[in-house]
Amino acid sequence: MLSVLRTAGWIVCVVYATIPLFWLMIHPRADYWRTRAGSPYGVLVPAWMGMWVGLVVLTVPWRSRALYGRAASWMPAGLLFALGLWIYRQAGAHFSWAQLGGLPEVLPGHREQRLMTTGIRARVRHPVYLAHLCEMVAWSAGTGLVVCWVLTGFAVAAGAVMIRMEDAELENRFGEPFAMYRKRVPAVLPRWDG
Repeated sequence: MLSVLRTAGWIVCVVYATIPLFWLMIHPRADYWRTRAGSPYGVLVPAWMGMWVGLVVLTVPWRSRALYGRAASWMPAGLLFALGLWIYRQAGAHFSWAQLGGLPEVLPGHREQRLMTTGIRARVRHPVYLAHLCEMVAWSAGTGLVVCWVLTGFAVAAGAVMIRMEDAELENRFGEPFAMYRKRVPAVLPRWDG
């Protein structure tokens, strides 16, 4: 059972670690993607899947090296899984699948151009990325795999770059309201004061 969980954790962390890279294909070139005929996801999704394969090949030699292997490590992991799922649910409230999938960034004239600053977004600008982080740390903590912790670190570093680019794109799209929101609300680690 532990072997299955570790393999699942490794694969999940590979996929999660590439999410910032997926968005880095979009945000710096959002204007380009909007000018293309048809949906750019016909190019972007296969490229993202290619990243999964590349990262699997790159990390397979280390996929079974563990820092520890205690069953008790799944208790805090379970709490992080639950927290991540709760954050996903909160992030999806009043936010459409089109927005979650980035359609306003890549499709020309996409009608859904709303700046959401209420609910969980009153405390954290990028709650979906916070949920991703909770899930990656949960898998890393539970499995104890070195590769999961390294992939989590990579995702945090790539995510920091991606969030800066996304914030610049959002400020370009929404102007001063987003700039004020950005000053008031932290990117990933939530604000808990009143």
